[in-house]
Amino acid sequence: MTSAARIASIFLSFFIVHANAFSQNTPPNIILIITDDQGYGDFGFTGNPHISTPTLDQLAQESVEFTNFYVSPVCAPTRSSLMTGRYSLRTGIRDTYNGGAMMATEEHTIAELLKKKNYVTGIFGKWHLGDNYPMRPSDQGFDESVIHLSGGMGQVGDFTTYYQGNRSYFDPVLWHNNQQQSYQGYCSDIFAEEAIKFIEKNKDQPFFTYLSFNAPHTPLQVPDEYYQKYKDLDPSEGFVEDGKPFYPMSESQKEDARKVYAMVENIDDNLNKLFSKLEELEIDDRTIIIFLTDNGPQQQRYVAGLRGLKGNVFQGGVRAPLLIHYPEKYQGSKKIDQLTAHLDILPTIAEVVGIDLPNDRKIDGKSLIPLMNGDAGNFQNRSFFSYWNRKYPERYNNISIQKSGWKLVGKTDYQAPIEEFELYNLTEDPYELTNLISSQTSKGRELKIEMDELYEELIQENHLVNQPLIQIGFEEENPVFLNRNDAAGQRGIWAQEEIYGYWNVLLASGTYDFTFKFVKDVPSQGTMYLETGPIVNQTKLESEGKIEFIEMKDIQLPGMKTQIIPFYQVNGKQIFPFWVEIHKK
Repeated sequence: MTSAARIASIFLSFFIVHANAFSQNTPPNIILIITDDQGYGDFGFTGNPHISTPTLDQLAQESVEFTNFYVSPVCAPTRSSLMTGRYSLRTGIRDTYNGGAMMATEEHTIAELLKKKNYVTGIFGKWHLGDNYPMRPSDQGFDESVIHLSGGMGQVGDFTTYYQGNRSYFDPVLWHNNQQQSYQGYCSDIFAEEAIKFIEKNKDQPFFTYLSFNAPHTPLQVPDEYYQKYKDLDPSEGFVEDGKPFYPMSESQKEDARKVYAMVENIDDNLNKLFSKLEELEIDDRTIIIFLTDNGPQQQRYVAGLRGLKGNVFQGGVRAPLLIHYPEKYQGSKKIDQLTAHLDILPTIAEVVGIDLPNDRKIDGKSLIPLMNGDAGNFQNRSFFSYWNRKYPERYNNISIQKSGWKLVGKTDYQAPIEEFELYNLTEDPYELTNLISSQTSKGRELKIEMDELYEELIQENHLVNQPLIQIGFEEENPVFLNRNDAAGQRGIWAQEEIYGYWNVLLASGTYDFTFKFVKDVPSQGTMYLETGPIVNQTKLESEGKIEFIEMKDIQLPGMKTQIIPFYQVNGKQIFPFWVEIHKK
């Protein structure tokens, strides 16, 4: 061997050894993908012959697929459990609006845990765990964020897109690192493109990318090129007679399904771009991809025979797909049917990267790594609790617990005897068709004892009893925009003009300017009231015509925990603002 060849050989050996050491010592990249209101049946790999999801179908063939996986019946609770490994009520999340979609800042998120291992972290899409300090993504461990506000684009809380109506998903004003920024294009394309940019920028260090699509949530808006593929489809036909129930669809539901399928195909195309970028950057082998959905479908369509929709504790509302693609450790396709849940994602990621779970709070989830390695011992006697009601949980109304293949469902009132519950053997009856409570009453009572114990524990959680507060007048956020999604008060605050509402806040002492925006322009002859605890300020307006905004400037307020209660009294009405801007001088 020549001297030059020896040198080349030594260099090559050095490179291989150090490259292998880099691979072994460098934590894997993690991409967590979640879609919004995409039901269990909205995929090719779950049996839907009408929808085109080739990218996700291929991912399923190359992943560990959890076929008995559960989430919460609605989005904010699912997202809080996903981020923390804890039942949502422990985190302060109790609703999707009504002031109940704000997660306590003391919670430890996946992003915060990964920061301990020097991950760079980014979120793109839907957050829905608080729009103000100290509950924003930037307050909970994310270095980069491109998000919309509240539960959905075009909804009242996302006031930068609300007035765009049937174009709210196109050319939106989003929030980039807490600042409003205009974007061009369709929302799902934007969120995927921003995620790809983040990955390209950080390809040489461990990254955590949370790609949280708001589609196919309502409003059902999609680029026409995708809709045209489904416009003539009858989504109720073409299913194989396999014993699965198929629930009737109205004509409006069929049209909704066409739009949903178009939105889902667009997501699939965007994921193809994302996965192709990983290959191009040659980081696909050291990147873990986790895919799930947040709850059942909002509209009736194919749900693989499952009973119930979004918001319901029946299987159609809470069963979701989970795919974990971990090429360094697990090759090919594998299916796991043990009871698993969104609670398990944080503990799984923590084990993968070698992070200890917080020991000062209860973590309800379990790492899925033992299951993926063939050890089901820790999951044999596992139970899963689910509920959904507006504002706060209601005893025995839309509540369930499942364990060892059995599921107890409460669709009754707080004093109901066990005979009024529903009991299903999911092993033999996965579609919840046969209520066995009359013949298996003792099993029902057994499950109800555990349901009662957990319910009592959760409703006494500190973050539920002492709800998270929006903090106003601090340097981390100034000005502050208070939106209707986070307004408490009368149940069901949405786009109404005459409704009682307020925001629970922690206020720093100082001098403030307030600007009030209304759903519609209001008459300019009335009185604007601002109540902040014991301090009430008012200003009279006596001009002509109508106005869009009302300002109250130079209001001095002490530091306190209080409620901000604004209303405009005019023509015998008390009109609640659409949003409030608060600037501390």
